[in-house]
Amino acid sequence: MRSIERGALAQLALIGIAAVWGLTFVMVQDALAVIPVLTFLAYRFLTAAALVGVIFRRELKRLSRDGRRAGIAMGTFLMVGYVFQTFGLERTTASNTGFITGLFVVLTPIFGAVILGQRAGVVAWTAALISAAGLFLLSGTGGKLHLAGDGLVLVTACSFAFHILATDRAVAKHDVGALLAVQLAVCGVVPFVVAALVGDLEIPSSATVWSALAVTSIVASALGFFVQTYAQRHAPPARTALILASEPAFAGLFAYLLKDESLSLLGWLGALLILASIAAVEAVPYLRPARPLPEG
Repeated sequence: MRSIERGALAQLALIGIAAVWGLTFVMVQDALAVIPVLTFLAYRFLTAAALVGVIFRRELKRLSRDGRRAGIAMGTFLMVGYVFQTFGLERTTASNTGFITGLFVVLTPIFGAVILGQRAGVVAWTAALISAAGLFLLSGTGGKLHLAGDGLVLVTACSFAFHILATDRAVAKHDVGALLAVQLAVCGVVPFVVAALVGDLEIPSSATVWSALAVTSIVASALGFFVQTYAQRHAPPARTALILASEPAFAGLFAYLLKDESLSLLGWLGALLILASIAAVEAVPYLRPARPLPEG
């Protein structure tokens, strides 16, 4: 009974985090109207890195040089993803950003097959084609064009896919908490240095920025990773993946409720194609029946 209760609690918590991640697209877009992109990212991830670093300080001290390199590589992919996503939010809608970012789920097995020689399978390749059609429709065919912003966010999806592939190798050898602290630090330090060099550093003076920083650094980044780890220990993999795939839907919902963003009919069709491809890549492998044992 306790395991069932823990599983239900994990799934509820994960739904909450997926909703927060969807909400952050709207909050960050509002914050970027009054603060430079790199400054926002620096404050967000330095705060998250400090929190995670304090919690995993012992693991950080024991992290090997190879582990630090792995964490820096993971952080580089993560940082590139968030930089392009945040700049993309300045040029496209929050709903588009959410749906296109979710494409990393589809791109991960494809990049693994092309670059690392991993087997992607028919489902992954089919989902890639379907999501490409969805992206074409979502990007403005028959409506407003957001090609520049959508293109930047597509780079985010690619970078997040590479981040997952790098993480898959690193977590097999090194402590997850220590790796998380290192990669969050990279995501904060690099934007901070660049922002300082170009003279963009400034102290937030708007409640909109402070609230966005609080939610994105403490809840979405630091707490979000903890909840995801907890959920994956107590919930079935297929169900966990499907819950995480709801993040783009939450992004579209909050964009509609808070910013009155709306998609055209073709845009909604594109969004549905993307969500369907994400769900297929994550769920289909777990829905296949187990192979029967060979007869003796």
